[in-house]
Amino acid sequence: MSLSLTVAVLAALPLATPESLDAVTVTASRRPQSVADALAEVSVIERAEIDASQAPDLLELLRLQAGIDLSRTGGSGQQSSLFLRGTNSNHALFLVDGVRVASSNTGATAFEHLPLDQIERIEIVRGPRASYYGSDAIGGVIAITTRERDGAAGLLRLGSYGRVDAAAAYGASNERGAFSVQVGAEEYDGLSASLPGAFGYDPDDDGYSHRNLGLRGRHELGSQRLSFSGLATEQDVDFDQGVTDVRQHATALTIEGPLSVAWTHRFTLGGARDDLDTPAYFAQFSTRRENLDWVHDLALGQAQHLVFGVNAQHERGSNVDTFAGDTAYSADLKHYAGFVGWQGKSGDFDHELALRYDDHDSFGGRATGQAALGWRFEGGRIYASWGEGFRAPNLNELYSPGYGGYYAGNPELDPERSNSLELGLDLRLGEVELGVNAYRTRIDDLIAYQGGETFQAVNVARAAVDGVELTVQRRIDAWLLGANATFQDARDADSDQELLRRPDQKANVQIGYSFGNGVDVAGDLGYVSERLDFDGTLDAYTLVGLRADWSFAERWHLGARLSNALDEEYSLASGFATPGSELMVTLRWE
Repeated sequence: MSLSLTVAVLAALPLATPESLDAVTVTASRRPQSVADALAEVSVIERAEIDASQAPDLLELLRLQAGIDLSRTGGSGQQSSLFLRGTNSNHALFLVDGVRVASSNTGATAFEHLPLDQIERIEIVRGPRASYYGSDAIGGVIAITTRERDGAAGLLRLGSYGRVDAAAAYGASNERGAFSVQVGAEEYDGLSASLPGAFGYDPDDDGYSHRNLGLRGRHELGSQRLSFSGLATEQDVDFDQGVTDVRQHATALTIEGPLSVAWTHRFTLGGARDDLDTPAYFAQFSTRRENLDWVHDLALGQAQHLVFGVNAQHERGSNVDTFAGDTAYSADLKHYAGFVGWQGKSGDFDHELALRYDDHDSFGGRATGQAALGWRFEGGRIYASWGEGFRAPNLNELYSPGYGGYYAGNPELDPERSNSLELGLDLRLGEVELGVNAYRTRIDDLIAYQGGETFQAVNVARAAVDGVELTVQRRIDAWLLGANATFQDARDADSDQELLRRPDQKANVQIGYSFGNGVDVAGDLGYVSERLDFDGTLDAYTLVGLRADWSFAERWHLGARLSNALDEEYSLASGFATPGSELMVTLRWE
């Protein structure tokens, strides 16, 4: 699919992603506001859309979103990477119920292990948010809210490649509070993750085993609400040389509510754990993180808000050689920050100013700012924004001894830093919602292993990313039609070489129809252009998906999904396989 054909498809279909300007975001500016009021490009994926997609994992759900590129080293559960607006995979901040879940050692978020059935909603905020969230939010923020269940529920899914998923939940609530619990498990025989000729190739199937537990509770304390959430997952991931055991936990204890008529707050104590053990490589990584976050929203009249807060974080990480019993490194870092944001409306204009100061053990202080101005007119809005971002070095980059002294960490590293400009247009023409966003991001002091003869980690690299996103949606009676496209140029600013695994073009089309008798059908088409990888160029590909859902009795749904319906051969990473046509059947009781 060429660039001209992609544009022609979008022009012919007044459609797009299933987001809506009426949805509410709490992530973009740390306070509840409609997507139409947020001076940023935001997508909100609600639970109904997750159910309708029948996607087996987060990668399959997010691949149809504008501005998101994905790679994976095999089938479900294998190591995955997400590139938001062309930035690196560690430039997107992942939050689960407000808690950071990235590994302190590698800086990566193993989002492939986040179970979709435990998720209530996903907010994707594109563009830098460092002035509100600090480190990592260079490309944007992906915030996940887990589910609070009411009553009993269950799910059973059977699929190709030996897939068996099951989940059960129960919740109860009254006027004083609520409590719910959900458990889930997945077994996936999988396929050979690597291709013939790849390093260490073994033709056996590389499977995946997953278990998860989710808890939520809340209690009303006068005008305040006390709430708790916890998500724990355990995984066994097969690969050609062995098995990796992964354990992840995220917990949050929150009290929130009004402090006066015009003043509300949200105080959160969060904790995260990430353990990875690969016996075949005698490698064990461990992360522990505690986080305090206190955010205030002060209304200055009807159209002005002052958002301010403080953040404290303590993270510990270690890398152990399990063969020798030696600790390669064990370190802890403390991090404190304060921020303030001014958001409001003046006539037909919207404005936002934010400033944050971070004090970090590894590099000292860092101030970041952002500003945005929007003009509302009948049927739409145009806005411009500027923002800074940074990423603190992870523990591997700081303290790893490397391999015989090669590729070692460097405790003198500075943070990576960025600045971005964006111009956005939102239009609502009857039942049609149209969005156009153009952005320019420059990243300096990128960390690379190029220091001297031993290739020590140093701040030497630079990146330049320019892009345009088009999204459009239309509902016509029982039809829901949507499409989006992303055009980007992501390059090393010094060598002018394309950044790896980031296509220049991508487009998605979705069409759904409701028969009105409990039967819904839908299809999607996703195109990704060729892109550079470590040992060559990955070919362009087009995936077609089909799905149907039948509500055959009260609270009962039977669904079927055919992924890669045309059995396309494609690759998301050089040397690694991807599934062919995959049929999944889901029975859901809500």
